This record gives sequence, structure tokens and C-alpha cells, in this order.
Amino acid sequence: MDKRRRKFWGWGVEEADLTPEEQKRWVKRMESQFDLSGLELTPPPKLEEIELPQPRITPPDTLSDLCSSAPYDRAGHTYGKGFPDVVRAYERDFSVAPDLVAFPGTEQDIVNLLDWCSSAGVAAIPYGGGSSVVKGTEPDVGEGFKGTLSIDMKNIDKVLEIDETSRAAHMQAGIYGPALEGALKPHGLTLRHFPQSFEFSTLGGWIATRSGGHYATLYTHIDEFVESLRVITPSGTVGTLRLPGSGAGPSPDRFFIGSEGAMGIITSAWMRVQDRPTFRANAALTFPDFLVASEAVRAVSQAGLYPANIRILDAGEAYFNGVAEGDEAVMVLGFESADHPLDAWVSRALECCRDHGGTLEGEGGDSKTESRHRQGMAGAWRDSFIRMPYVWEALVAMGMITETFETAITWERFPEFHETVIGEMTEVMEEVCGGGFISCRFTYAYPDGPVPYYSITAPGKKGSQLEMGGEIKKAISELFLRLGGTITHHHGVGRYHHEWYKKQRPDGFGKVLEEAKRVLDPAGIMNPGVLIDPQR
Repeated sequence: MDKRRRKFWGWGVEEADLTPEEQKRWVKRMESQFDLSGLELTPPPKLEEIELPQPRITPPDTLSDLCSSAPYDRAGHTYGKGFPDVVRAYERDFSVAPDLVAFPGTEQDIVNLLDWCSSAGVAAIPYGGGSSVVKGTEPDVGEGFKGTLSIDMKNIDKVLEIDETSRAAHMQAGIYGPALEGALKPHGLTLRHFPQSFEFSTLGGWIATRSGGHYATLYTHIDEFVESLRVITPSGTVGTLRLPGSGAGPSPDRFFIGSEGAMGIITSAWMRVQDRPTFRANAALTFPDFLVASEAVRAVSQAGLYPANIRILDAGEAYFNGVAEGDEAVMVLGFESADHPLDAWVSRALECCRDHGGTLEGEGGDSKTESRHRQGMAGAWRDSFIRMPYVWEALVAMGMITETFETAITWERFPEFHETVIGEMTEVMEEVCGGGFISCRFTYAYPDGPVPYYSITAPGKKGSQLEMGGEIKKAISELFLRLGGTITHHHGVGRYHHEWYKKQRPDGFGKVLEEAKRVLDPAGIMNPGVLIDPQR
């Protein structure tokens, strides 16, 4: 676990914020792009500036050693890392802070904490790394609770067993990404699941939110790596069988994958791991048009080649991230293997791309080093991708509206879907903000459809950012559903997407979820308002 001090109000660690020079560059860029002047960054909040509400609850003596009411702990467990979270942090509004933060060290500690919450009417909010961008860990639970308890899993973080024969590892849910990979590396193994939040998120959080990881095709979600789970609910502990596969009814693992802490707390999982890749092949290509590039992605994804990375960026996205000059779409393509050279796979993928007007940057080809993906357009994209959350926070500090929205749609509907989204959202930003910028990239691709990821930046007004951002959020969410896309592909539902998730899911399935929660969580204390309306 990184020992640098995490920011209590935003993304990452205090030492990694943008430098003053970087901030000035982005101020000039926003002023130039939107014909603004006099933009200034609101300074980030300091702990001594935050007025936290007094805790409403006191833990029993048997649990007091596990619980903290320290201002840093409470403030740090108030918000996730999405746009509304950062806006409220800059406004110094921490009025929904949890009353207490618990740091259990054992499963029995969790059982005891949930027993107390159930009997005392305290809402229990499971907390992994706190990187949610959909208000998934925010203790804003409505009426009917005596208080809120954020349950931080960071001390339940061990690798319990590694089965090299079956290539699986039994790991506790609180382990962070870097520690997980560090434990597997001496065995020549890897989970190979690298979401953008990898450094600041946990295994349990990935499973609870159906995280999307490293692979752009085939193994896109954490689901495919879960072999079995152990979950503590207020009604008891659920442990699933460790098997390579089973046809015995609906999958209990799948029920808890994506449950977002509404049913219980995932404490450990057997995960399918892999040999560490030694062969890598990476290339970058340009295309004259984003829709043409999307056809190349479809060709590769339907050819059964399964690249580890096949992202395309439209011209605006490529320019905004410093990858290209802004007049061409860019594809970042990558293959990897622990077993065999990749020449044949790369050659066929490049052939598909050239058939659709793609122009190769450099040679690509096979390599036993890890350096090629850090060079050229691919390297520029990688560096921007890692740094971008800090840039977003700086834009919010200027008063900008900056948001991302991901969805999925089938291939035959994508062209019309994309044209409609770009057109209507441009009009919405014009109406709400007087203008704005929208770009798109593909983050994942399936044989039957892509995952478009839209980014918007628009001039806002300090003091009105939440309302302005809320209008844009509502418009694009309604638009996704109207056009047949999903409200979320890999960010989870949380409280941010809840209104539209209820419209997307079948009514009968919603009733099944509600009944399951009543059985597993009779007092309705588990993460109220996530997936299911509060039941108290």
C-alpha cells in the first residue's frame, strides 16, 4: 500500500497534484478554447476549514477500538471521486460525512459491526478505496437511520493462498491493486486487471462494482476472474464453491458481483490469475474519421484476435490528451502473451485496420520488452490517461463542468447513436453553459458492439456547477436510455445512476433484488439507496 498521504477531498495523493506551471497551462488552454478571461483556481480545501457535523452515534465499548471519529477519517470517507464530489469538496461542504469510520481487521469484526448497525438502526457503507465516481460510497442515505458508519476494508488485505497448478489465488477484499500484483509477481503470476483507479482501489471494490480492467476485449470485466466469493451479510455469511464452472442454477457469484455493498460485504475471493506476459506487440494508427476507425475496431473484434488493447480516440479526444494534432482519429492497439510470439495476430489486426484506411505509426511488431507501449502516440495516451484525474480536478477548480459518460451499444446502432449523442449534447451544453466540447473514445469492444466513452468540458459558474452539471447529466442519461444504450458499462450504479438504472432494469428483476435484500439485510442497513431504494 502506498504510504503517501491520500487527499481527503479528491483523487490520489497530495504530492501528485498539478504543478503551478501545469495549472497555468490549463488555465490558458480553457480561456483560449472557450473565449474566457480571468480564470482562477479555487484552492483545495484544508482540513481545518471543514466544519463536520457532530457524530450522532457512539459505538459500544466492544467496538470502540475499531471506530474513528477523527476529522481526517470522516472527511476522507465522505465523497468519491466524481464531478459532483469534487465540486462539493471545493465548496467545503462535508455535511453528509459519516458519523464514524470503522477499520475492521477480521471477518468477526465485520459480523460484530453489522450486528450493531442492524440493532441500532445505523447505515453501514462498505468502503474499499473510495474511488467511486457514482456516489457508491457516499453516506447520503436519507431518513430513517440513527447515523452512518463507513466500513473501511484496508486492514483485511492479505493474499491467503496461491494455487499455481490451477492458476488461482485466494485474496482478501481490502487488498489494493499494487499490493495484489506485488504479491503475485514472485510467482510469475498476475491478475492483469488494471482499471484507471488501480493504484487507489481494492479487489473487493472491483468485484462489488463489476469493474472494467486492462483487457479491451474478451476479459473486460472482473466477473471473468472470480472463481468463488465469501460475503458477510447481516443475515449470515455466504460462501460459494470454488469451481472452474458450474451449471447448477443461477450463479451465486454473479449475484454478488456488482451488488455494490447493498447485500453484504465481500471479504475474500478466489481469483483466476495468469502467467505474466513476456511477449508484447503494440502499435498506433491514425484514421481519417472516427466512424471509419470504429469499423476497423469491429473488424478486429469479430476476427477472434482478442487484443489486450484496442482503443480509438476521435480527433478531439486525441487533441485534448496531447496524442495527435486534432485532425485524425487515433487507434492504440496492443497484444500480449505469456506463451507465444504475436506476429500472426498483429499482422492480421493491422490488415483489418489498413482495409479501413488506417495508417500505421512506426513498425509495431513483436517485442519481449515493455517499453514500446510507452512511446509515440500510445505512450502519450498512456501518460495522459494516468494524469487526467488530476487535470479534471484543476478544471473543476476553475469553475468548469467536466464529466465522462460511458455506455455500450450494438454495432448496427452505433453510427446513428453516436451522431445523435454528439448533436444533442452539443445543443444541451450550448443551452446550459453557452458552449462546450464533447469527444469520444472506445474503451472496450465486443464482437457485437463497442463501449463509447464520452467526455465533456464546458464553461460553468462557480456556485452553480452542481446545477449546471446536473442538467447535463440528466440529459445524457435520458438520451442513452432513449437510444437503447446502457446507463453504465463499468463505473457501477451507485446513487448517481440510480434513477436511470431503475428504468433500465426489468421490473420483475427489480422486485427480485428488493426481496433478496429483505432476506439478506432485514433491517435495510447495507448501503441504502444503492441499486435499491432505501427500505426503512
